[in-house]
Amino acid sequence: MIIKIVLISLVIFMIYNLFKALFLMTRNDPNQPPMSTFIGRRLMFSGIIIVIVLVGVATGLITPNPSPY
Repeated sequence: MIIKIVLISLVIFMIYNLFKALFLMTRNDPNQPPMSTFIGRRLMFSGIIIVIVLVGVATGLITPNPSPY
């Protein structure tokens, strides 16, 4: 159960960084950090999510659906 909460919070934080980069792109303020900072964070968190899912499936903490239909 804790793995699912961690995954959901990481997805929410990833979406937050995506929208933060979007708003930064539309404003064009030179005093703000570059947009690539937030895009890089989003990429890092998506990589962490993939690693957590793979480790969870390999250890048996997450059970995949055997028949998707």
